[in-house]
Amino acid sequence: MPLRLAPASVLFAAVTTAALVAQSGLAQSGLAQAGPRPDPLPLPDGYDPALWRRALEVHRRAIVVDTHSDTTSRILDEDFDMGPRATTGHMDVPRIFEGGLDVQFYSIYVAASYFGEEDLSSKDALGKSRANASARRALDMIDGYFRTIDRNADRMIPCVGTRDIAAAVAAGKHAALMGIEGGHAIEGDLGLLRQFHRLGVRYMTLTHSNHNEFADSSGEAVPRWGGLNRLGTKVVLEMNRLGMMVDVSHVSDDTFADVLRITRAPVILSHSSCRALASHRRNVTDDMLRAVAVNGGVVQINFNCGFLSEEYQKQRDLWNSKVTLRGKAIESVHAKGSPEYEAAMARINAENQAPAAVPLATLIAHIEHAMDVAGADHVGLGSDFDGVPCVPAGMDDVTHLPRITYWLLAHGRDEDEVVKVLGGNLLRVFAKVEEVAVALAAEPPQRNGPDDPEPIAR
Repeated sequence: MPLRLAPASVLFAAVTTAALVAQSGLAQSGLAQAGPRPDPLPLPDGYDPALWRRALEVHRRAIVVDTHSDTTSRILDEDFDMGPRATTGHMDVPRIFEGGLDVQFYSIYVAASYFGEEDLSSKDALGKSRANASARRALDMIDGYFRTIDRNADRMIPCVGTRDIAAAVAAGKHAALMGIEGGHAIEGDLGLLRQFHRLGVRYMTLTHSNHNEFADSSGEAVPRWGGLNRLGTKVVLEMNRLGMMVDVSHVSDDTFADVLRITRAPVILSHSSCRALASHRRNVTDDMLRAVAVNGGVVQINFNCGFLSEEYQKQRDLWNSKVTLRGKAIESVHAKGSPEYEAAMARINAENQAPAAVPLATLIAHIEHAMDVAGADHVGLGSDFDGVPCVPAGMDDVTHLPRITYWLLAHGRDEDEVVKVLGGNLLRVFAKVEEVAVALAAEPPQRNGPDDPEPIAR
């Protein structure tokens, strides 16, 4: 029997962290006690047995939350079934339970190629035109998400709020939620934003790699709006009113500053790492980390090797350029997709090995740097599983998540702080966003207007 969303009276209820614990009757640590788990994971090579047992206990006691997985892209474009254990990718239902991942925000990812007036001859994996197709692509993603939950209803529950999450975890089920990646999914329409919220979307990354109708991205060098425009202000305020978390991963530094000045609720960065350790413009500076702490928000650390190490990214760019150039030469001789082309490309890839993954210690360093700068109350995990070309060695898939717990404990981090990083901080922010939405419920909805593209006062 298909699972259904909770009634509206539940969706918009005021839920603080303390109230959630009291209402659910669950343990205080990590908001609730995790459900049944498989047998303990094997001891990794070189790990201390006693500390590993302790790490598994702490990991199982926490509610572990990951705010960004692109497995939904596999579901839609490859008809990927999360039910059986897979030999490819980073996630499926059996591995999710093995790794102790209680809560996953599945990305409703809309690539930049779906934005704006695109070539009508450009088709996506489903054979549909990419022209002005942002909202439709998001709806297709959402359909794939619900089809997956219906297919695995005995182990997954769609959730839209913190009380739903607490109930799912208490029942030993995997709590599934949605977050839009790429604000162009709403096509500049505040009504569409509300419709996506009604479907269950609980955060939106304001931009992806492209500027859109209301905000500048970190992915383009030349600003379009200088941050947010007037429509962008309306988008942030409407997300506050609805109880949708505002995600400032991917945005430009100016957009980040505008959002933190305007928002009435804590923000999240669903999958970003630290610029002090790797100067990728997708990462956040120490000043930004401190600003998120003042805001009460949370930075969810990204696992992508390219965001964790400048040296890795340089090597990756060089490798990409070599393979791309040789691939273009092959295209001049053999038709793309032909057996001859595929054989030639296989030889090229064999002769030009991609750079080795960064060590797990590099990811731990980003997590701890954020903890040291923003504070342990403002850091979490946003893996980007199934959406990145490389994750650290030793973090090969979701089953390795307890290794983060191990190394934080090994470095002397307090157990309660570790539980917060594993998911407690994100749940606290989510509960506060819900609380703000209840306080703002009497406000009228934001409406589109003719002055939307105009700049805002700064």
